[in-house]
Amino acid sequence: MTEELCEKAWNFYSNNLKKLYFHAWMHYCLLQKKCKALVKQKMAFAGDYYDTRITRVVVQKWRAWVQFRKDQIALAAMRIQKVFNDNLKKIILRAWHAEAQSSAKTKAYFERLVKGDQEECFEKQDYEQYSSSETVKDEMSNIQERAILQIFHYIDLIDLARCAQVSRSWMLLTQASSIWTDIDFSSVKHKVQDKTVEKILKKWRPYVIRLNLRACSALHWPSFKSISECKNLQDLNVSECKGLNDESMRLISEGCPALLYLNLSYTDITNGTLRLLSRSFSNLQYLSLAYCRKFTDKGLQYLGSGKGCHKLIYLDLSGCIQISVDGFRCIANSCSGIKHLVINDMPTLTDKCIQALVEKCQQIVSVVFLGSPHLSDVTFKALAECKLVKVRIEGNNRITDVSFKLMSKFCPQIKHIYMADCQKITDISLKTISPLKYILVLNLADCVRISDAGLRPFLEGSSGAKLRELNLTNCIHITDASLMKIAQRCHNLTYLNIRYCESVTDGGIEALGYMTSLMSIDISGTTVSDMSLVVLGHVRRMKELSVSECRKITDLGIQRFCQGAKDLEYCDVSYCFQLTNETVKALAFNCRQLTSLNIAGCHKMTDLCIQYLSGVCHYLHFLDISGCVHLTDKTLKYLWKGCTQLRILKMLYCKNITKQAVLKYSVKLEKQEYNDADPPSWLGYDSAGSVLTLNKKSRPGSEKAKSLSQNENKEAT
Repeated sequence: MTEELCEKAWNFYSNNLKKLYFHAWMHYCLLQKKCKALVKQKMAFAGDYYDTRITRVVVQKWRAWVQFRKDQIALAAMRIQKVFNDNLKKIILRAWHAEAQSSAKTKAYFERLVKGDQEECFEKQDYEQYSSSETVKDEMSNIQERAILQIFHYIDLIDLARCAQVSRSWMLLTQASSIWTDIDFSSVKHKVQDKTVEKILKKWRPYVIRLNLRACSALHWPSFKSISECKNLQDLNVSECKGLNDESMRLISEGCPALLYLNLSYTDITNGTLRLLSRSFSNLQYLSLAYCRKFTDKGLQYLGSGKGCHKLIYLDLSGCIQISVDGFRCIANSCSGIKHLVINDMPTLTDKCIQALVEKCQQIVSVVFLGSPHLSDVTFKALAECKLVKVRIEGNNRITDVSFKLMSKFCPQIKHIYMADCQKITDISLKTISPLKYILVLNLADCVRISDAGLRPFLEGSSGAKLRELNLTNCIHITDASLMKIAQRCHNLTYLNIRYCESVTDGGIEALGYMTSLMSIDISGTTVSDMSLVVLGHVRRMKELSVSECRKITDLGIQRFCQGAKDLEYCDVSYCFQLTNETVKALAFNCRQLTSLNIAGCHKMTDLCIQYLSGVCHYLHFLDISGCVHLTDKTLKYLWKGCTQLRILKMLYCKNITKQAVLKYSVKLEKQEYNDADPPSWLGYDSAGSVLTLNKKSRPGSEKAKSLSQNENKEAT
């Protein structure tokens, strides 16, 4: 063996040995790596397991804490509810106790009146009020200043001056600028003078935004000059101001460029004022020229000159009979953005006038045409281009069912339909508008051709369930069937007038007793009896009731009604001949919030009923005692002492009330009507209260309806 071979053999052996060791080392390294990975994986699993256990423990403790807090909150809520219930019971008990005491005092007061101690009752009541006023704590001092300011905002200037004299704190509150942003002189129109207006406006002119001078006829140049200094004035009402003229308006136009609302009705303005409007009030939105007879069509032409009144959206031209078709064309050219149009008491208004106006004023949504007898269906054909929402027309014999068809087709959003005394309207009109979805107010008073056949489809239509006000006065063909349908469909109805619907009986009124939404109802001139009043007494929200000329109504019906209608504010029981003092006693005892009462023609009433009323109803504003022949001067004395807020009193045919007493006790009244003449024969009794035997006559409304119905039958034949 040579050396070379030995070297090759060694190399071969060493290489194989290296490979063996290398593979063994690689195997060992891989094994170690796998072991480390396995250990790492196990550690990860162990960490996750540990975190899960920790989380589970934390969640369990958190749940226990939450449950503990819930138990605490429930316990606290239970304790708070218990405290609340206890306090509520105390409040209810105190209120009940106060009401019981008040009722007991009122009952005792009425019992003393019945026994005859009339004079002593008033003196004792006055003494109690005086003595209690000294000991009772001033509750106004506990009210926040912001609330007191809001209260002061609603009282008139005289009462505000009186409030300023109560205390120093009240005087400071009356000097707040927020109260003087809205100044209403119309509430003291008979007393206000130029000096008063000048003094107030000079002090508060930077803050005045709204100013009402309606019917302040004693104002002249100095007052209007003070108005011109109110640079921030936006709303001005100078209606019925006799001292207003073009020169006064020139001053106002120079000083009040921000004016948005302007009422010039019943004034002597001419074309010169209309020229000023277009030059100075470019932002004017509301303008009333009602019953201003001294401007002409040329003045209306000025509205488009200068800056113009192009932003006008409300225009009232009632009673402006001097305006011709050309005048309306000028309005259309100047004020094409008008949305609300009022033209009442204008017999010269024709279809051509409306056509000329609508040519360019196509944004009109509300029209009022009361006392415009010459309008016809052509007017509604012209207004079809406008999306009307409100329509009011009264006393028109030319409008027919065609107008309703046009409204149904072109005015799908209409909400208010007032078509009173339009005698050519028939049941077809109601059937035509039955698909409309948004009607809230429907007034068809004196539309004598309307009957159940037309009203029923309308009530079953889309607007039946949404209807809020329905007036069917003198619709003599309406019967109990319609009232039953009203009770079934009109769940949102708040006002219902079925005056002189002679076919309505107690059966129809009984269905209305389940209408919880009803707040005002007029069933005057119908044949209903006490049963209807008993049913209506179940309507707790009732605030207004009129049963005038319901001859079957007695004291018992009124008493049962008043037991349920505690919130009654308006009541008309005039010409119900069977009613006595007991009716007023029931009203006074149960309806303490009464503000308006009409007992005219109730000839059995005596001074005792007024004493009942004045002892309890201190919020009474309106009272009509016309034809109550047994009332004497004591009535005025009782009203003077008890009803301090009385503003309007009617005393016609009150022979036992003297003129001296009227002059003495009517100083605080805003309006009073009085005469001591004998009752007219149509009242049905004489000056002593004795019933007269006269031939039975139909009521004016019913007679008119029947004659129109007869004419309709003649036309049909």
